[in-house]
Amino acid sequence: MVMFNGLRLGVAKPLLVALVLLGFAAAPACATIAIQEVRTASGIKAWLVEDYSVPIVTIRFAFRESGSTQDPPGKEGLVNLTTGLFDEGAGDLDSNTFQERLDDAGAKMRFSASRDTIYGSMRALADRKDSAFNLLRLAIEQPRFDQSPVDRIRAQIISGILAESKDPQKAAQVAWAKAIYGDHPYSNPEEGTEQSLAAITISDLKAFHKRLFTRGNLVIAVAGAIDADALKRDLDQIFGELPAEPHLTPVIETAPKLGQEIRIAFDLPQVQLRLAYPGISREDPQFFAAYLMNQTLGGGAFTSRLWNEMREKRGFAYGIGSTLVTNAHSATLAIYTRVRPDRAAETLSLIQAEVSQMVKDGVSERELETAKKNTIGSFAISNLNSSRAIAGTLVEIQLEDLGIDYIERREQLIQAVTIDDVRSAARRLLSADPAVMIVGPPQEGRKR
Repeated sequence: MVMFNGLRLGVAKPLLVALVLLGFAAAPACATIAIQEVRTASGIKAWLVEDYSVPIVTIRFAFRESGSTQDPPGKEGLVNLTTGLFDEGAGDLDSNTFQERLDDAGAKMRFSASRDTIYGSMRALADRKDSAFNLLRLAIEQPRFDQSPVDRIRAQIISGILAESKDPQKAAQVAWAKAIYGDHPYSNPEEGTEQSLAAITISDLKAFHKRLFTRGNLVIAVAGAIDADALKRDLDQIFGELPAEPHLTPVIETAPKLGQEIRIAFDLPQVQLRLAYPGISREDPQFFAAYLMNQTLGGGAFTSRLWNEMREKRGFAYGIGSTLVTNAHSATLAIYTRVRPDRAAETLSLIQAEVSQMVKDGVSERELETAKKNTIGSFAISNLNSSRAIAGTLVEIQLEDLGIDYIERREQLIQAVTIDDVRSAARRLLSADPAVMIVGPPQEGRKR
């Protein structure tokens, strides 16, 4: 998962957090919101932000460790296929009837999966939430997995895979994942392959759902026109009958395989360049030092060193950047750009020169203050600008185990970072010989 603004994007008393909110329902530009922890009679926990300015309720939830890493060998794409089927019939409602009921309830329901997590959400009108939540309960608890919708959704996914089979960007993604992660599940395509999808049966779908959709790996956040007492009843209704604990396939920790060069020949007008360095986990004490270092190097739009050197000074690249990529079992710092073929070698040299300079000298006081200001100032705009964004942000905070007071503490953690902290993080992450991928017309080899 790509880090954005320092986030992969029950309290006895409510936590009051002063936030600048742009577009959170119809709230004023500056508002105070309360994050409450709600616990139900069956032990289900959720974080709640009440807001009655618009009569809408948004629920966002996630099942930890239930992403594509749980695909059985030879049946890659099982998780992705499963997430496409929850609105294709549940309980005694077939696909058409279920979707008609969703429309009647004025609700939008969505499921998706990453490498590590399955996500679900529903957005419903407050006065129709009971009907909407009952449909969500059916989808989560009693998905049908009827043969006709399974075949249709599978065919749609395979069609997309075949359409992308000659796409240089997709080929680069596949080759990059395989080179960086080797035989680890992170190297497998999340959507699967034509062969692996064909091997998936309805029994596989039902077994996957049974072993991973449980209360034990469930994380929930709700924002909108609902109070804590009503939410407790609704949560027990939606999730209360799920099994207690998941049956997970263990996933080992893995470090990216660095010090290699991957070349993919394509007749393209531009060369795609990717570099990978060691990353840092979200719970690491040096995380914010690394985050601010990366903002200065390439993560800050229009203000980073890489942008200034490659775009502003030389005009080599239309866009260039770097990002911290954090998954549950691995982390990298990635740099990416596209350039003219005759500029590729020089661009690589310039990127690595900027990296070396960061390792040697770290950042200036002015650069650090700019990175801090941008990181602090953009958080509310990017992560808290709607009830949907708030619910999503609160789910990610829970998945990362950052604590319900994280938003309150976040600015203090950022302001505490010193120049020495950033220099230390730069030396730790950027001293390694990176993995480099070059996608485009064949070029002469370069010395490493």
